[in-house]
Amino acid sequence: MIQLNKEICSDLGSAVRREWLETNGIGGFACSTIAGMNTRRYHGLLTAATRPPVGRMLLLSKLEETLIVDDQRFDLSTNQYQGTVHPHGYELLVGFRLDPFPIFTFEVDGVVLEKSIFMVHGSNTVVVEYRVLEAPRKRSLQLEVRPLIAFRDYHNTTHENGALDPTLQQEPGMVSMRPYQGVPRLYLAHNASEVLAAGYWYRQFFYAVEAERGLDSNEDLFNPLALNFDIGRSQQATIIASTEPQRAAGAGRLRKAEVSRRQQIAASLAPSDDCLVQQLALAADQYIAKRGDGYTVMAGYPWFTDWGRDTMIALSGLTLPTGRTEIAKGILREFARHVDQGMLPNRFPDAGETPEYNTVDATLWFFEAVRAYLEKTDDEQFVRQELYGVLQGIIEWHVRGTRYNIRVLESGLLNAGAPDVQLTWMDAKLGDWVVTPRSGKPVEIQALWFNALKIMEDLAARFGDNESVKRFRTASALVQWTFNRVFWNERAGCLYDVVNGGNPDASTRPNQIFAVSLHHSMLSPDRAARVLEVVERELLTPYGLRTLSPQDPSYRGRYEGDPYHRDSAYHQGTVWPWLLGPFILAYLRVHGSTDETRQRARELLQPLEANLSEAARARSPKSTMGTRPIGRVDVLLRLGAWGRFCRCFAKGYVRWRTGHAMRS
Repeated sequence: MIQLNKEICSDLGSAVRREWLETNGIGGFACSTIAGMNTRRYHGLLTAATRPPVGRMLLLSKLEETLIVDDQRFDLSTNQYQGTVHPHGYELLVGFRLDPFPIFTFEVDGVVLEKSIFMVHGSNTVVVEYRVLEAPRKRSLQLEVRPLIAFRDYHNTTHENGALDPTLQQEPGMVSMRPYQGVPRLYLAHNASEVLAAGYWYRQFFYAVEAERGLDSNEDLFNPLALNFDIGRSQQATIIASTEPQRAAGAGRLRKAEVSRRQQIAASLAPSDDCLVQQLALAADQYIAKRGDGYTVMAGYPWFTDWGRDTMIALSGLTLPTGRTEIAKGILREFARHVDQGMLPNRFPDAGETPEYNTVDATLWFFEAVRAYLEKTDDEQFVRQELYGVLQGIIEWHVRGTRYNIRVLESGLLNAGAPDVQLTWMDAKLGDWVVTPRSGKPVEIQALWFNALKIMEDLAARFGDNESVKRFRTASALVQWTFNRVFWNERAGCLYDVVNGGNPDASTRPNQIFAVSLHHSMLSPDRAARVLEVVERELLTPYGLRTLSPQDPSYRGRYEGDPYHRDSAYHQGTVWPWLLGPFILAYLRVHGSTDETRQRARELLQPLEANLSEAARARSPKSTMGTRPIGRVDVLLRLGAWGRFCRCFAKGYVRWRTGHAMRS
């Protein structure tokens, strides 16, 4: 359980740097700062997945809350407008904890009020409850709550307009609205003693993080009504915001079911008394979502939907060490259905269901995910009947050539690249400018290709496909020989980043670590050790690996500013925590798994573990600011290195207690 005290909560600078997240298992979410002040366009109490897990719309932005003690009003809300903050509800916030969902404690004139927020799993529903814990006798206590609605695509902002329909439909304990055509109806179930129609705009909310990112940072929100609760008498106020009718009386049942579900996750998926382990197991659960009849992995909150690359890298860590093998199976089956021309989709867009096939590495990570699944479950029947043929087809397409000039060369290496397309995980793009194009033969793609061929050799042997065993063995041997001849940079004692006919790219980047960390490696022990040494010396920081050596003239030490400045620095030095996973796997492979090396692995993770509940403002859904440390938001708000890093636990090299990171 994460707990923050009054010193942090009532300090606005500290409070807005700490953000909470609730998800519903179908792509919807709720998130904000612990101060309740929205600093991003993505902050809101109900972002519904209208076409799970995509089609996300922010319906309910926030609740304006005022506690009335006798005749004195105390605002519990906090908002930022251009040049000012009003009201100052954060000054009354004396505590915040995750237990297991966000719980806020306010202290006002002798009254202690607790507010909790949780989402209902499998439903676009958020439950907000207020409870009086302490109050002087014979004092009148009322709570006034004003919902502020947005009803927009979650990437956009709302501004005052005449198209909004303020009509409310009311019945006892329920009010609903549909302010625009074509949007879901929002139901507000409540136990309020009074419902008052409002119908006016709150103008010019200012979102500081969006301003820093060079994006639209102002929004107007509409207040359709006010709910008044006599909490002095009832001691509890309940609001359930949902895209389907609910009843406030059912809040207790929903809470009990959600608490039980999370307790089962913490107990069965992470059998430990360690709070960190349990929190990380719960965090892992937040990124698994339903897609149709199957499962997928959300690549990150609040920005991303489900991406093939992120899903395949994160799958083994999010599901296998936690015992959720059926979900892993469902994810593999679901993505196998979408293989097209030998490629896995890179992402499923929010705006439509047609997948985008613009990645070379997602498909190759699919092989590693299948290998890890089979190693964990020994589910040979599923792999043989449903996946082996798909994997064979992928190899065949890569050999003869598929999209974006992805094809195997006579040298055995895998070529990939097309103008104006970014195909690897270093995928920043500004208009037509691909910042790090890496066309040709990127080092990690060769490592993944070799790993895929060896996995196929092993599967063919396991399934008695002797002809394929010889074919894959021959192909992998050629790749290994060519790779060591072409990619080894003897002068630097490490691997080139990209080879593409002319002078190879000698930039010192972290991509080479995969040639050491993957299950099947092409490098000799001596070369693997030298690669590890260079990566540790040039790229390792307490919070992950840099994407470019500081010695490089193109190095950018800060990730901040408008889209141009951020994206141009995206992979030019920015530290990515998820790369700690491959680095530690490589370290243990080179030095062996001993008490001493395991202790070293723990030491590498201690700064990240300590940072889980500390503050460092998040700037991007994928990366930290230059070499600055990540904060709680980066760990609990995004998939990040969390899922990818967890891959090392599937091999048993590092125990749960050594920590998990998240992609930030």
